[in-house]
Amino acid sequence: MKLDPPQAIIAATAAPEMNPRTRILLQAPIVSTLLKMAWPNLLVMLAQASTGLIETWWVSHLGTDALTGMAVVFPGFMMMQMLSAGAMGGGISSAIARALGARRHQDAEALVMHAAALNVALGLFGSALFLIWGRPLYQAMGVQGGALEAAMQYSNVVFGGCVLVWLMNALASIIRGTGNMLVPSLSICIGVVLLIPLSPLLIFGWGPIPALGIAGGGWAVVLTTAIVAAVLAGYILSGRCIVRFKWARLRWDLSADILRVGAIAAVVSLQTSLTVLLTTALVGATAGGEAVAGFGTGVRLEYLMVPLAFGFGGPLVALVGTNIGAGQEARALRVALIGGAMVFALTETVGLAAAIWPAAWLGLFGNDPQMIETGSAYLRIVGPAYGFFGLGLSLYFASQGAGRMIWPLAAGILRLTISVGGGWLALRLTGSLTWLFVALTIALVIYGSLIAGAVASGVWFKPARGKAG
Repeated sequence: MKLDPPQAIIAATAAPEMNPRTRILLQAPIVSTLLKMAWPNLLVMLAQASTGLIETWWVSHLGTDALTGMAVVFPGFMMMQMLSAGAMGGGISSAIARALGARRHQDAEALVMHAAALNVALGLFGSALFLIWGRPLYQAMGVQGGALEAAMQYSNVVFGGCVLVWLMNALASIIRGTGNMLVPSLSICIGVVLLIPLSPLLIFGWGPIPALGIAGGGWAVVLTTAIVAAVLAGYILSGRCIVRFKWARLRWDLSADILRVGAIAAVVSLQTSLTVLLTTALVGATAGGEAVAGFGTGVRLEYLMVPLAFGFGGPLVALVGTNIGAGQEARALRVALIGGAMVFALTETVGLAAAIWPAAWLGLFGNDPQMIETGSAYLRIVGPAYGFFGLGLSLYFASQGAGRMIWPLAAGILRLTISVGGGWLALRLTGSLTWLFVALTIALVIYGSLIAGAVASGVWFKPARGKAG
């Protein structure tokens, strides 16, 4: 018994003092903490989404071929964004948050190098896929002639520099994992501010700068992404971040900690993008290029739900992960359900507004009658289900923090099956895009409801208690 006091001293000194930011995640009121963390993240996600909107608006001035070409490239590029920020980025933030919550600070710092290395490798692989097989993919989606050439010009530039997107999102996710949403938000907002003048400058030219057309829009995205990545890297290297970059031996256990969340999340993100790619192909095969432009422009608003959800999703990853790392399961579940309700309300409001006033959105990008007609039909039918999409996405991010991704994966598979399989069957039986859009609506409702029901039932914690599932 005489050894008890020294043992207590050793235990006390072995556990590093908790950072005040981490303590807030574990102890502060949930709603106010979530809102304080979400607003800068929401700002940056809206800013990042506006990158595509800015590009689309300027490119629309080049004509319908350019708009159609961008419409078929955008799902693939958005997939890279979702994979690097929402999927692998969520795995990175979750691993760092859980390490900090469990007071494993050395592991948290070692994860910095692992995160950057993994995302760069995956970014190079993703770029190669589209650079090699982009043309046959876009042809399969129903574009040809001038629209196909426009697609290739834009695609080769944005996917040539796509590794920078992966690096930027790795660095941003490292910082978010510490609970700091402001620095990544401000950095990415700087990139969007720079994009506003740079995009038209490179598309249309000015003075000694030649007009690069649609490829100029791609170069603007690549250059601003490189600037943001440099700013984020500088912040981590400066030592002001809770975790710092340190050279360390690559460890499989740390890579696996990222990948066991990020890899499954990547499959879920691929499901989302594949759903849009395949339904775009169905629209093109049924109604032609102008309809693809309308559907693609309408789907851009659906894609805008992803950054809206991630505005809360980034904080949910950090909050849920840190609380689970500290053993506070009940608080982690309350955080997830409160965040899901907030995102449902936000995205449902946007969807209902789009359903009531579809031309207000579509008119920003063109006035082709078939484009407006197809896009309006899509928004009127699918828009009211956006709340369920937002609900499912927010709980997908919360599940990343929990390190439990099976239910988001299952819900994503079901959504893909209903959207593509049900949509194909509807087109075959009726020949009407209306019933394709009905299938997309049903798929979104089931997607959000299934994930919400599973999380609320406590599936995150059943394996830890020795139960099935």
